[in-house]
Amino acid sequence: MIAIRLMTEDDIPEVARMEKLIFPDPWSEKVYRETFRLPDVRYLVAENDNKITGVAGVRNIVGTGEITNVMVLPEYRRKGIGRMIMEELLECGRDLGADDFTLEVREGNLGAIRLYESLGFSCEGKRPGFYRNPPEDALIMWFRKC
Repeated sequence: MIAIRLMTEDDIPEVARMEKLIFPDPWSEKVYRETFRLPDVRYLVAENDNKITGVAGVRNIVGTGEITNVMVLPEYRRKGIGRMIMEELLECGRDLGADDFTLEVREGNLGAIRLYESLGFSCEGKRPGFYRNPPEDALIMWFRKC
């Protein structure tokens, strides 16, 4: 059974290890700790049998929710975890005062793009060369209230 909950500071070492497995340029444990402590940030984790299987974060920046660090362990993908965590994350962002949400996603990450589109996000721009390892453009996606 999958449960979505707020990330705790005790989760950070596991989340940082997970990020190293998934992303070529992972955030460090130090960056997670610094970001986690900001008052306008919330991270959620998905758990399955006491194992963290997914993570996502949101930060309210003047009424806009910036979504970061969306990840699901490869062996748990295509089981609805990404959708569950994103739906809860949008609610957390609204609770923080965000009306609109934005995120960047690798142009070639079609699974994530489809998920975001199914949640109401649309592509509104591109950041050429945003990702360095390996080099790839980022799509800028938005979920707008109006």
